[in-house]
Amino acid sequence: MDFTSHDIAVIEQALQLAIRSQSSGAKAQPFQEVLGKLQMSANAAMNSASIHKVSMHDGIRFDYDDSSDVL
Repeated sequence: MDFTSHDIAVIEQALQLAIRSQSSGAKAQPFQEVLGKLQMSANAAMNSASIHKVSMHDGIRFDYDDSSDVL
């Protein structure tokens, strides 16, 4: 299942709300762990996407005008 950046933002907000609503740190711990994993996964995906974009545009492209052959 692919999540959009909007989906991830909504999930992060829900986890943060759940963390704040817990009465003890022990109850909030599972939410904090999932939030940390989600943020690391999202950061890794964003870094991977930016690396992919750079690798696609790192070459030099020449566009020649062949009309100079025509007299």
